[in-house]
Amino acid sequence: MPLIAIATYTAKPEAADRVAQLLPALAAESRQEPGNISYAISRDLERPNVFTIVEIYDDEDALTAHRESAHFASIAKMQIIPMLESREVAVYEGDVISA
Repeated sequence: MPLIAIATYTAKPEAADRVAQLLPALAAESRQEPGNISYAISRDLERPNVFTIVEIYDDEDALTAHRESAHFASIAKMQIIPMLESREVAVYEGDVISA
């Protein structure tokens, strides 16, 4: 059964635009991973320093591979995460319905 990871990134206010610039690069690389079904980024309209990322993977191995990937290390861990006030990630098991 697919895994759905929902991450909420709250950027430091002065870093929000830079985080917004980096997230599409992380998404593009992540979408190329074997086992990635979907990777979507959204920015809160009322709190522009808050981002929600919804990622769907085939299974736990695919999610683990994502978290251990070179692009996650170089973009997320080294650049984005240091610019955050907080980061929350919840992982769910669920069905994926496509149109």
